[in-house]
Amino acid sequence: MAEAADIQGMHPSPARRWLRRTAAVLAGAPLVAALLAGASAPQARADAPAKAPTGSSTVAVSLDQITPSAPEKGDTLRISGTLTNKGKETVTDAQVDLRVGPRLYSRTAIDTAAGRTGYLPGTDPYPLGGKYTVEIDKLRSGISQDFTLSVPVSKLGLGDDGVYQLGISLSGRTSHTVYDQVLGIKRTFLPWQDGERDSRIGLSYLWPLIASAHLTAETGSDEQQTPVFADDDLAAEIAPGGRLEQMVSLGRQLPVTWVIDPDLLASVDAMTKPYRVRSGDTTVAGTNQEVAKKWLTSLEAAVSEGKVVALPFGDPDLASIAHRGKTVSGTLSHLQTASEVAGMTVETILHLKPSTDFAWPVDGAVDPSIVDVATSAGAHNVIARSDSLEETGNLAYTPSAARPIGGGTTAVVADARLSTAFQGDMGNAGSSTLAVQKFLALTLALAEQDTDKDRSVVVAPSRMPTVAQAQSMARALHALDDDRWTQPQGLTKASATKPDAEATTSVPPASRYPKKLRRQELPTQAFQDIKSIQSSLDNFQVILTHPERVVTPFGNAVNRSMSTSWRGRPLKAQQYRDSVRTYLQGLVGEVQLVPKSDITLSGRSATIPVTVQNRLLQDVDDLVLRLKSDNATRLKLNDGGSTAEQPIQIGAGHSQSVKFDAAANINGQVQMTAQLYTKDGTPYGEEMAFTVKVSEITPTVLLVIAGGLLLLVLAGIRMYAHRKRANGGGAAGDDGSEPEQPSDPTPDTGPESTEPSGTGEKVDR
Repeated sequence: MAEAADIQGMHPSPARRWLRRTAAVLAGAPLVAALLAGASAPQARADAPAKAPTGSSTVAVSLDQITPSAPEKGDTLRISGTLTNKGKETVTDAQVDLRVGPRLYSRTAIDTAAGRTGYLPGTDPYPLGGKYTVEIDKLRSGISQDFTLSVPVSKLGLGDDGVYQLGISLSGRTSHTVYDQVLGIKRTFLPWQDGERDSRIGLSYLWPLIASAHLTAETGSDEQQTPVFADDDLAAEIAPGGRLEQMVSLGRQLPVTWVIDPDLLASVDAMTKPYRVRSGDTTVAGTNQEVAKKWLTSLEAAVSEGKVVALPFGDPDLASIAHRGKTVSGTLSHLQTASEVAGMTVETILHLKPSTDFAWPVDGAVDPSIVDVATSAGAHNVIARSDSLEETGNLAYTPSAARPIGGGTTAVVADARLSTAFQGDMGNAGSSTLAVQKFLALTLALAEQDTDKDRSVVVAPSRMPTVAQAQSMARALHALDDDRWTQPQGLTKASATKPDAEATTSVPPASRYPKKLRRQELPTQAFQDIKSIQSSLDNFQVILTHPERVVTPFGNAVNRSMSTSWRGRPLKAQQYRDSVRTYLQGLVGEVQLVPKSDITLSGRSATIPVTVQNRLLQDVDDLVLRLKSDNATRLKLNDGGSTAEQPIQIGAGHSQSVKFDAAANINGQVQMTAQLYTKDGTPYGEEMAFTVKVSEITPTVLLVIAGGLLLLVLAGIRMYAHRKRANGGGAAGDDGSEPEQPSDPTPDTGPESTEPSGTGEKVDR
């Protein structure tokens, strides 16, 4: 690895070589000290005898603020902190001291020093002493006390430019000790540069604007398709003091590359207009339109310089797709769609053209399948991390970020140390200060490597930093404002930097993919659910006269279902997919066959009505209603077949009664089946079954009826003849009629109801 050899290739003076040998000897002191802990004597004050190094963690020392973080010649270093007595005895006659250690020549040395705890004699330097101390008379058990040390930089004894270890210790006594001893110590780093540098490293810092999914697939029934949010949590994130508000407020003052999930922009943009929030089984009006407008306005101003990278819509989890999803048909097409709409979304809302040529797997962990999936959607740059593409060979420096990995693809390798510098709880002032100082120390140590080479370094922090993490990152970047050993660089420029010839370009195999990350991936079932949702959507949209009102919201919801934000939240992810599927099924069910009771046909021919209902708020078309007789010998349809079909067109909120001609041959019951189909022959909805009872007129009945008619005719003739004789004559005649067929309902029954529909456009998301 490069860090294992990051001081090779340098040519220090004899004095520097002596210092290095001394540092190497001192580096071994911790082990020796540990072995001899029971008999060795710790460093006390200059005028005190040696004693055992027990109790060096009795007092917790917190370094809450160091200003300036990277001092220059003529500055005064000010260190503020807190002392907390964790022991059971009162500490008396205590003194806070500043200890300046030797220069650290590599980032490996910085890591080693950062891992040390407790006071170690012979390794920890003597205190600065003199007037640069703080006296503490008493520090009772469990009590905390603040302190502040101020020291001119000129008094620190700093030599050449580089990173120096800095320690703050508390020495004192307890009732069981006769002499002073070190009861607590905290170490940090002090980057030191006296004057201008001949060269600087290019630093590309990614500033992510990514959030979890909040927008559902549901919309209102109005023309504007009022969006429905699962909750109003996003409003809290973009409100003053919220996480995303702080990211914009801090980022607008920093030379960063914005990495944005377009779904976040689309969601906030939806909040600038009327929107609704789900509350149990109903929805309530959202009230944060002004908050959303203000956030978008601030963001647009912050990104005006145009250093913006747009991730695929919804920030799909590339590793989950590669490992579990690509074998499910249709998954890669969703990723392609998410990539295609990304640029358009950002351009529409922020009025600038972003770069869409970057893919960012979770934590920059890659393997060949992840790279293949990332590039399948059109990306030519994959943001990896150096702990995934570990260095091999004998490089004496950390190479530039850009690495060609074949097929025209570039791995933009973010530095792992710098990218993870602000992980963890940064809410504690001491933790934040230590993280800032170490970040600055690591960047200076990196700049000190092989200064003849111009290099580009990329920092890719966590996708969704907390407010405290964002504030700590901003503090560190502000400390580099004067371009002292770094200079800001956009990610696009970093990816185009000439790669180092000796840098590794091998993508690690799948077996090297971190098990912890693999356990967090979306399961294969998630992609099967998505496939099922898409299949239902495809079948549904073909019958709609305005399919775009469905395709867009449901397509976006499908993309959100693949988001990296679901990692670690499998139950929430499943609930989101279920809500999308359930809502879609509800819409599909609004176009249905009206249940029909059994009917009776009396006669040789009749019509059978079947009613189709459309409770959507748009017209439906391209449906076919197919009626089937299970016994064509007994009951035939249309021209004598067992099936008959008719096309269907139904207006919004209407029902349509469709008539099928039928001919009966034999008495008895016939099972009938009605089923809707789309124009391509795919069944739509559930089939409906009912029974037709055929009651045909027999010859005996016809003879009885004919005899009765004959008697009526004869009686009529007799009455007519009698009347004629009475009136002087008349004419004779007869009359008869066919039995009339049962009538059918009107073709269109009109609107189903004049009542307003429930919440949610019955067709729109």
